[in-house]
Amino acid sequence: MPELATDEITHVFSALRDQLRGRIVGQEAVIDQLLVALLADGHVLLEGVPGTAKTFLVKTLAQLVATEFGRIQLTPDMLPSDILGTSIYDLQTKTFHLKKGPIFTSLLLADEINRTPPKTQSALLEAMEERQVTLDGRLEKLPELFMVVATQNPIEFEGTYPLPEAQVDRFMLKVVVGYPGQEAEIQMLKNWQSGQYHRSEAAEAISTQAEIVALRQKLRYIKVEESLFDYLASLVRKTRTLADLQLGASPRAALNWLAAAKAHAAIEGRDFVTPDNVKFVAEPVLRHRLILTPESDLDGVTVSQVIASLLTQVPVPR
Repeated sequence: MPELATDEITHVFSALRDQLRGRIVGQEAVIDQLLVALLADGHVLLEGVPGTAKTFLVKTLAQLVATEFGRIQLTPDMLPSDILGTSIYDLQTKTFHLKKGPIFTSLLLADEINRTPPKTQSALLEAMEERQVTLDGRLEKLPELFMVVATQNPIEFEGTYPLPEAQVDRFMLKVVVGYPGQEAEIQMLKNWQSGQYHRSEAAEAISTQAEIVALRQKLRYIKVEESLFDYLASLVRKTRTLADLQLGASPRAALNWLAAAKAHAAIEGRDFVTPDNVKFVAEPVLRHRLILTPESDLDGVTVSQVIASLLTQVPVPR
């Protein structure tokens, strides 16, 4: 591996983590998982009740890496063209020209994605997988650093549309945002009292889009032992045979799991992946991809319990 490559990754992402934790208190695990996805070039499904700083977190991250931020407030009446853009006829030139939609940005927040119908949700599929958009038969490339963070509310179901499996599987991680602890909430109130959360106050950039893209390239040098390939493949294949599940992890899930584990290892300052890195990202990689059988669901089994059990059933390489 090139000399000091992991040192550079650790330096940049530790600084990002410190800045985010200083502004969003009580969400350490959420911040760590979001940074893993940023380094691993993955998309994130951010689930949490209203008022848990989901939008603030993503907007602050965009400011810290000095990249373009776009937001779509998804509603039931939105059309795919509201996201992608459309061709507009110019009466003066008598020609059509492309008016690009909000998807043409670097860090896209798709707010309340489950409030828009599947037809509109599907407008994101090509962009998320291939980093491009097809409009009027033409391919339009998206920025090299392109990341979708979609939010959804887990408690409101009226007027919502469940995400299709094809859509869900394109998210590298599903990150669950819970309530902060009491001490963190007290600190949050003190921060508010001191004026820290003023709406016009932007976070000062400590990295750049080009730097993040360059650091992503260094992940190819993170070493993975043969035994860890076997371990990861065994975990993925085991999900397809568990009695509690009717749908296990896809091959894309295996690739995302490996990429996320490598990113976590690099952020922690190692140039090799350990079983602990694989375990750290197991739940956010799998929780939105595994589907319980109706019987297990009725028995009160949760996906989190299944993942915890899975990690005990497959031997850890020594």
